[in-house]
Amino acid sequence: MTARLEQFRKSMNGLTGRERDGAGDGGRRWQDATRSSLVEPNGRLHAVVATMVLVGRPFPRILSSRFHSASSLWAPRRTLKEFKLADIGEGITECEVIKWSVKPSSSITVFDPLCEVQSDKATVEITSPFDGTVKELLVKEGDVAKVGSGLCTIEVEEEDSGDAPSPAHATTPPAPVSPTSESTPEPPTAIEQQAPSATFKAKLHPLDPRAATQASASTGLSHTDILATPSVRHFARQHNIDLSLLAPGSGKNGRIDKRDVEAFLARSASPPSDTPSAPAAAADVDTIIELGRTRFGMWKAMTKSLEIPQFGVSMSMDLTALHNMMPVLNANIPTRYLPDTSSSASAPVISPSAFYEQAALSPVPPSATYTRLTFLPILMKTLSKAMAEWPLFRSSIVPSSSPSGKPAMGIRPHADISIALSTPTGLYTPTVQRVDTHSVYALASQLKHLAHLGRQSPCALTPAEMPKQGGTISLSNVGGVGDVEYASPVLVPGGGVAIVAIGRARWIWDVNRGDGKGERRLKVSVSWSADHRVVEGAELVAFVETWRSWIETPERLIGDAV
Repeated sequence: MTARLEQFRKSMNGLTGRERDGAGDGGRRWQDATRSSLVEPNGRLHAVVATMVLVGRPFPRILSSRFHSASSLWAPRRTLKEFKLADIGEGITECEVIKWSVKPSSSITVFDPLCEVQSDKATVEITSPFDGTVKELLVKEGDVAKVGSGLCTIEVEEEDSGDAPSPAHATTPPAPVSPTSESTPEPPTAIEQQAPSATFKAKLHPLDPRAATQASASTGLSHTDILATPSVRHFARQHNIDLSLLAPGSGKNGRIDKRDVEAFLARSASPPSDTPSAPAAAADVDTIIELGRTRFGMWKAMTKSLEIPQFGVSMSMDLTALHNMMPVLNANIPTRYLPDTSSSASAPVISPSAFYEQAALSPVPPSATYTRLTFLPILMKTLSKAMAEWPLFRSSIVPSSSPSGKPAMGIRPHADISIALSTPTGLYTPTVQRVDTHSVYALASQLKHLAHLGRQSPCALTPAEMPKQGGTISLSNVGGVGDVEYASPVLVPGGGVAIVAIGRARWIWDVNRGDGKGERRLKVSVSWSADHRVVEGAELVAFVETWRSWIETPERLIGDAV
């Protein structure tokens, strides 16, 4: 190594600074000097000598202008990688992007947070599998992304392999080597002696495509096309079963279920038999079905509800006066909430907009239109009036910031009411916010739209309809499902301070009215449960009585400018 450095210094002494920078014939002389000093007999650069020589010179300039093989050895190659939404298990087929943690042109490293996605009631943070620069966000916040579709593109740097020469210099003949370097073998340097025989690579991100390639190369099996939930994969690992032997499964789209693994175990344990099993025997076997994602969320919420001491009260309310108002209210539904009949209806001869065209109101989607008003939006409106008088029922438990650690209550300025919504995929509780600021017609439109979103498969409810801060009171219209009179609603953590279940309205003969003769009245039963940690029993009864006064005297709504 010392002889090579001395040879390089002697070759450089005859060059001027301009020639060493590559100008004129001196540039060619510089190349000959570096080749004879830094190149091994086998054509490779001498690692230690090259490192010592290159110190003090601009590194990228030397690589690009002096060493013709440097571009294939060290030059990074920038490529665009499309990061796709991976299958996060539990049969999820799509997720909504709630928030992006990065912006275009921002630099990221492996495991840095990229975005947050939500599927039904679960929120997951997705991290980056690459080091690089974010180029484009393919999905906007609030949009839904399918599993396997692209979320963003990331520009990454990949180093080209230095074992094979680049095509541009493949035909370049090897540089001549001085006789001294050929006849005198050099002892191995410290770096060459410590070079490991195997290359150790850093652990890759689980979503990095190279990680899947390495896993399949090491095991000889590819599990990328096998559909199974994490619980099924764990169950199979416990019994040392390769899921590739069971694919495709009996579930949807070939998904492997737990019963497929159990059937494989039964076939392996039972001795072979020439007689087929009777179909009747298979019909006697119990079918095991795991709880779905939404139903399992209800399981956990109901379990936590046991931590809340609850106080319940039930009573009936008279809807007769409200029933007598319904024909007038239904006859005057605003046009914007009615289904579109513009194709058949003719324009009025005299229009209020003939004098001045007012600003158009926000359009109402077809899923939010209706032709008949029901009691539910009016009950919600009157409930918001009672909540305005009782701040306790506009409050929710919030984390305490006091040194004592005592619980605290946060009072909201408006009435937020959550609605229990039964859907094909499970129970959801979307929230209607600021109920006190909406008319009964607007509330009916929102309820119609929420029911439409809940009927979609998968459920189309978004964080806009299910905010993190739900309502302070939850409402369940069990009377719309069956002939229910009373119920026992359960209050869950985060569900506010109270919940009410409304039964089915029915006509009864009330003997306490009509001067003892009795009258035929329309009444509905309501059942309440409140968080007894913050709501006293007497307070709940008094609050419900306030609500009753608004329902049984609907004329008060006129004076309050509905």
